[in-house]
Amino acid sequence: MGEGNGNGVSIDVRSAEESLSYARELVPMALVKAREVKGFLRRWKMIVSKLEQIPSCLSDLSSHPFFSKNGLCKEQLQAVSMTVKEAIELADLCLKEKYAGKLKMQSDLDALLGKLDLNLRDVRLLIKTGVLGETTLPELETAGRCRIKELFARLQIGHLEAKHKAVDTLVEVMKEDEKSVLSVIGRSNVAALVQLLTATSPRIREKTVTIICSIAESGSCESWLVSEGFLPPLIRLVESGSTVGKEKATISLQRLSMNEETARAIVGHGGVRPLIEICQIGDSVLQTAAASTLKNISAVPEVRQILAEEGIIKVMINLLDCGILLGSKEHAAECLQNLTASNENLRRSVISENGIRSLLVYLDGPLPQEPAVAALRNLVSLVSTDVLMSDDFLPRLVHVLKSGSLGAQQAAASTICRVCTSSEMKKLVGESGCITLLVRMLEAKSNSAREVAAQALSSLVTVSHNCREFKKDDKTVPNLVQLLDPSPQNTAKKYAVSCLSSLSSSKKCKKLMISYG
Repeated sequence: MGEGNGNGVSIDVRSAEESLSYARELVPMALVKAREVKGFLRRWKMIVSKLEQIPSCLSDLSSHPFFSKNGLCKEQLQAVSMTVKEAIELADLCLKEKYAGKLKMQSDLDALLGKLDLNLRDVRLLIKTGVLGETTLPELETAGRCRIKELFARLQIGHLEAKHKAVDTLVEVMKEDEKSVLSVIGRSNVAALVQLLTATSPRIREKTVTIICSIAESGSCESWLVSEGFLPPLIRLVESGSTVGKEKATISLQRLSMNEETARAIVGHGGVRPLIEICQIGDSVLQTAAASTLKNISAVPEVRQILAEEGIIKVMINLLDCGILLGSKEHAAECLQNLTASNENLRRSVISENGIRSLLVYLDGPLPQEPAVAALRNLVSLVSTDVLMSDDFLPRLVHVLKSGSLGAQQAAASTICRVCTSSEMKKLVGESGCITLLVRMLEAKSNSAREVAAQALSSLVTVSHNCREFKKDDKTVPNLVQLLDPSPQNTAKKYAVSCLSSLSSSKKCKKLMISYG
């Protein structure tokens, strides 16, 4: 800075000890002059009070065993000295009554009070952060960790421009060595980041949320992020941040909403509406993150009605139809599965918005997944057979049984169980080609898959037309016999017994049963 003392030594080149000594020399001089001023008494009394606090703060700072080894100490001492020198200069002007005007001097004194407050706060924070004491690790590790802790300290200390630089540097360090940054982060660091989310500078908010996004995605410090008041400013960024800010904020919410309590808190802080708006107009990555967040929130039963009131059903159905990325469609399907899990009013709302048709069209994809089929399962009992048949319901169930994931196949078998409430429907299902596919499911490794397939077959076999289809498949009897294992874990046994009983009137089937034991 080039500021000099009586010996002409620049503050920039002083050691920490010399800077401390210089600051200690200045404070008594400032106090003497400040106490002599007769004008602006209220302001000067406040200035004196602040100046009187400096010696004890400096003493606390200098008593730390590693005080001289940290550059932040020297910087803070320089800042204190500059402020105290300014106090001396303003006191001289007041004593000589050589100031430009009363209002100008009042403004200068108010600014001085602000600087003194900042100096005192920063010195105390420097001691509190623990950045001075990082000396117990091996030398190389200590250097890296010290640098990171110093950067976190700089987020809390000094003026906005210094914080800008600290945030920029921290973003770069996280790109190079995120693991080390996460290993040293503490609650006070999280609190500092949350404070910076409300900074007036859009750039610093964007950089800060980038750091917070990395912290959230790592799964560390989640409880701190929430308890330190992270959600409200994050939701504001989702509403009105820059493109990058919105994206990072939404991805952060996506990760944090996996926790049920946090999901409730997001709803409580008004986070649903901006997330829904992103699903309607956001770009691909943003849309997927918002849909995933809403999916996580919809897993909490007591907030589902609130989601519905915000219009989520129509938006999720639209995502199924027009989502930019496959991921957003998958999240929409799972959200609809959650919403229709237990609330009949929400089920009827999905049906009224043509949700069944959208779910069925979505299932035409090459690898149908469980959520869309499970959502259908939740809905089919509320619509007529004619409605289902008009939307090619059965051909799509066959497609799921052929090409879907195991979870999707299980959900399809479960859907068959729910929809087969009449002989007519059972016959239609049998004619669709489901029986052979369900028989193959009996060979699955998963006990739950075998059970639901056997349950569906036990319902279908009660119709004589379907019985003939059973007998045509050479795998039917051996696969059912395999399910007669008396193990308590074999929950499919009762359905297998029911199927075999229905088939036992056939001589061919009876012989096969005997031959397979």
